[in-house]
Amino acid sequence: QVRLVESGVGLVQAGGSLRLSCAASGSILSIDAMGWYCQSPGKQPELVEAITRQGSNNYAGSVKGRFTISRENAKNTVYLQMNSLKPEDTAVYYCSADPSWNILTPAYWGQGTQVTVSS
Repeated sequence: QVRLVESGVGLVQAGGSLRLSCAASGSILSIDAMGWYCQSPGKQPELVEAITRQGSNNYAGSVKGRFTISRENAKNTVYLQMNSLKPEDTAVYYCSADPSWNILTPAYWGQGTQVTVSS
């Protein structure tokens, strides 16, 4: 079993930056892909960015150029650097992880952290 704990709850003004962190614990050696999803009220979760254990990031999401995912395997932590934030980025952000390289159907989810961007 893998536990994911997000941190970085934020209220930020439009144009600002925020970094989310997600620490994994438990059977961490079983994890390959890690990623971040966001969910706005009334919508399905949407994949934001993903990264494999080897550091490959092939997902070109809608936030390309503004958000950057990174990972420190030694700390079992994945980060999401969010720049040039827009009010439409307001959502609950979930950390996710999977034993495979495919994060589209992750086996593990964090509890979510609220990000609010004010105009």
